[in-house]
Amino acid sequence: MKRITLATSITFVRILLIPVFMLLMASSNPYGRTLAAIIFAIAALTDTLDGYAARVRQEVTRFGQLVDPLADKLLITAALFTLVELGQVSSWVAIIIVGREFAVSGLRIIAAIDGIMIAASNFGKVKTALQMVAIVALILNWPVGDFLIGLATTVTIISGLDYFHKARKLFHEA
Repeated sequence: MKRITLATSITFVRILLIPVFMLLMASSNPYGRTLAAIIFAIAALTDTLDGYAARVRQEVTRFGQLVDPLADKLLITAALFTLVELGQVSSWVAIIIVGREFAVSGLRIIAAIDGIMIAASNFGKVKTALQMVAIVALILNWPVGDFLIGLATTVTIISGLDYFHKARKLFHEA
């Protein structure tokens, strides 16, 4: 039986913080949104921490490679859906961001079937960071939040196109 690595444990913490974040966002507590932003930021930071732990400890696993991006998608999706429900994010913005995640995940599955591993691109990493910063700004009602979510949406589209452009050979019959 394989043991759970430190990196995978950190990823699971990120997943477990999602319902805590959502409960705080729905809370009538006057500090609920501030606490939700802190929980979201901690969860977002675990994304960097688990990757670092996996590399430093040489514990990169296939399971971790699957669960880590899934945890990111769950966190971002939960936050976007909550912000849509609260009227702070347009549903079309959430659809673009979540739709890109489905599309790129599908692309990765197609590539994996052919034995090709598609690593995260720099655009993808910038996209994730921008989304997370934008979400914190929106949770805290910072004026820059709308600009940041617009920028994050633009980078999300560019990132998705970049993945598909780089993987275009997967769509041509040999």
